[in-house]
Amino acid sequence: MDPDQDLDQLELNPRITAAARRAKVTSARQALTVSGPDLQRITGLSRSDVQQLQTAAASACRAHTPVPALLLLRGSGPGLGSGPGLGSGPGRRLGLGCPALDGLLRGGLPAGGVTELAGPSGAGKSQLALQLCLSVQLPLLHGGLQSGAVYICTEASFPIRRLQQLISQQVELRADLPPALIRSIQFSDNIYIEHTADLEALQACVARRVPLLLARGAVRLLVVDSVAALFRSEFQAGDWPERTRRLLAFGAALHRLSHDFAAPVLCINQVTDVVDGSTAESLGLVDAKVSPALGLAWANQVMVRLMMRRLQGSVAAGDQRSAARRLEVVFAPHLERASCCCAVWREGVRGVTGHMIHDTHMTDT
Repeated sequence: MDPDQDLDQLELNPRITAAARRAKVTSARQALTVSGPDLQRITGLSRSDVQQLQTAAASACRAHTPVPALLLLRGSGPGLGSGPGLGSGPGRRLGLGCPALDGLLRGGLPAGGVTELAGPSGAGKSQLALQLCLSVQLPLLHGGLQSGAVYICTEASFPIRRLQQLISQQVELRADLPPALIRSIQFSDNIYIEHTADLEALQACVARRVPLLLARGAVRLLVVDSVAALFRSEFQAGDWPERTRRLLAFGAALHRLSHDFAAPVLCINQVTDVVDGSTAESLGLVDAKVSPALGLAWANQVMVRLMMRRLQGSVAAGDQRSAARRLEVVFAPHLERASCCCAVWREGVRGVTGHMIHDTHMTDT
């Protein structure tokens, strides 16, 4: 719908339209940028007339028809499992391929909404993102979405060697699946890699190329690695109003893609030092030393926030040893605040159990 739509095109009593025009309110956008009491004052309309005017204007600006809660519960609303190969079950999730991690997230990443994975450098964030790029290609029955992934790199080059290693180790990670099924999937053919050096390129990719792939059913997962890199580098301290505006527009674009195509969106984020305890508490990170970058403006664009950290300690499994990690649910509408220990192995990121822990001193670094 067009927010600049003329009031004459709205379903309104001609008397209301005429009064608004006399006050130089001629479009739906203008009717919504003035408060109700101010509209009453400048137009001379009653409170109920102004409510009718603003309701009609809001309908003209709305991009999607409202979805009743009952349809959301049934999973039959628009964009909820209606894409190619998605099925129509409610609460569709993209599994991570590990029972412990999927248990923490109640099945995996939600198919509708933006998930943020934040953490310090070396925590294992990109490892988990690569794992999801493979998991999304599995059949629905096995926690996948039976489609490909788009991986947008904004800072480092794409870790192609690590991806190839993960592909070769899929039989080890997914021992619950028939090896023939895994071998039948050409994993590398279904991952589309984009490198964006500036915000203009990033926004063009999200606005044009990604929707085309989603509409064709070629992909059902979007990864941005990382969301903070360009927004941090292209703006000075005094440019925060423009940065916030661009950040909110970017978040809105990601939500539209996720909603329209029932596709999980994973945004990897950097972290910044927390100045004091009150700042940490406002971000849902009580007693944390770091918090996700980009502040509250970005936090309000995220439906699920996950944190991944390295711990002081290591874990062992067979001939492998890895630094211990913790994956934590910071906030989510459907999850409680919880965490689990995990580690990065040749075959991917997996949860760890008590008998695998080699060093008992395991605290956040």
